[in-house]
Amino acid sequence: MRRSISKLPAVLMALLISMPLYAKDKFELVEERIRELAPTARSIAVSETPIPGILQVQVNGDIVYTTDDGKYMLQGRVIDLDTREDLTEASKSRVRKELLDTVDISKLITFGPAEPIYDLTVFTDIDCGYCRKLHAQMAEYNEQGIAIHYMAFPRAGIGSDSFQKAVSVWCSNDQQTALTEAKIGNDPVPAQCENPVEAQYQLGLELGVTGTPALLTSDGELIPGYVPPATLRERLDKMNEVAVAE
Repeated sequence: MRRSISKLPAVLMALLISMPLYAKDKFELVEERIRELAPTARSIAVSETPIPGILQVQVNGDIVYTTDDGKYMLQGRVIDLDTREDLTEASKSRVRKELLDTVDISKLITFGPAEPIYDLTVFTDIDCGYCRKLHAQMAEYNEQGIAIHYMAFPRAGIGSDSFQKAVSVWCSNDQQTALTEAKIGNDPVPAQCENPVEAQYQLGLELGVTGTPALLTSDGELIPGYVPPATLRERLDKMNEVAVAE
């Protein structure tokens, strides 16, 4: 004769009640362990991966992995050998896109054609040689249908000479001209105002920017370093073809 659930032994009843909570518990466990390592992290998000027993953890803009018992943490890239897809980079791109979507692009210093085909957010340093090379070819990037939306990333850090130059550029009445002059080596007229330079620098760090120029697509894909105009257009076209195919 079948017994109703209410007649089951108390121990078995407790097990049945707790079983559906296991998935939730492992996420909470891992989040607590990572929070111990990174107590000041702005955000921590735990999710499944295609690998049994391995969870993905987003810590601010970075991605790490842990065993689902919270005992081991792994750093590196996960690549699907069948599809050759870099799953880690795909996750990072999604995180970067979410962060970039919070940026008001109209408040950036922009150089672009009237109807751009591609919009790139570019983290730049006033004194970076390759940043200056990129800026010197701005007309060619624009001719390729590429709009450049600049954000400040003074590599020497907050309060540095490069930082102060960036502040002066952003506080100029003519930001485009001030930036262009600074890029050819002329010190901008010192100026102070409420400006986004520190916030942009911090955002760059969160996005994983380590050097300049750092180019980010609207989908959050990171292209590190200087790329010639025609080559960049070809690369963006190929990236777009892949995205459309998916």
